Amino acid sequence: MSANTSLPDPAPATIGRFQKVAQVLMASCLGVMAVAVFVNVVLRYGFGSGIAASEELSRLLFVWMVFIGAAAAYPAGEHMAFTSLAGLLAKRPLAFGLLSAFIRLLVITACAMLAWGAWQQVVVGLGSHSVVLGYSAALLPLPALLCAVAIGVMALIELIQRKPLDLGHGAEVE
Repeated sequence: MSANTSLPDPAPATIGRFQKVAQVLMASCLGVMAVAVFVNVVLRYGFGSGIAASEELSRLLFVWMVFIGAAAAYPAGEHMAFTSLAGLLAKRPLAFGLLSAFIRLLVITACAMLAWGAWQQVVVGLGSHSVVLGYSAALLPLPALLCAVAIGVMALIELIQRKPLDLGHGAEVE
């Protein structure tokens, strides 16, 4: 095996699969929410009755959809980014590398704090259940915990790989 031979990076394929699964999950949540709310509205206004579980189910699915979307947006660089300072330092590799590492450390710290708080809420929710559907109340803060762990791991991998910040994403750059 020669020294110039390198194995392909499995990260893009893994991220692509992660984003496809996330999109399917978000679409499923949105579809179930839309049907549940539509049926509930028709029943309320058309027949004077409704499905009480519709509101609880929609709330739970909305929370999951938001956090699945947040986790899927991170590797695509679709979160809000203030890149003015980073853009100025882009032509200075050492300073840009240090800023990238500092930003990733801030992301990891924020994820750790979010995960810790979400974990505490999951533990509290284990002892209680929703009023109508009866699911464990731990299912509401659980997606925040999973999202924080997913984003934290992705940021840690980028930090270890010394991946520079992506300043060329399609979103508006401020």
